[in-house]
Amino acid sequence: MIARLFHKKIDYPKGPLFDAVQEAMQGVQLYAISHGGEIELLGVTEEGDVWLRLHGTCKACPLSAVTLKLGVEKELRRCVPGVKKILQK
Repeated sequence: MIARLFHKKIDYPKGPLFDAVQEAMQGVQLYAISHGGEIELLGVTEEGDVWLRLHGTCKACPLSAVTLKLGVEKELRRCVPGVKKILQK
């Protein structure tokens, strides 16, 4: 019961780019899996901001911020015009 107080469920937006981002995430996901991690797509705002959550080795990796900015964000912006930035939960 107490755990529920600290783990409030957030409903992330699923804007018009969500399906395209989800499809583009497949290639990015393969990279993460090859390193023992996983990148979960949480939502995409109307403005093109993409919410992600890291799991596995990616979550604790000291280079995860660099990977998100220079790898994931760059790839998603290339594949899905309209993606503005990556936000991490």
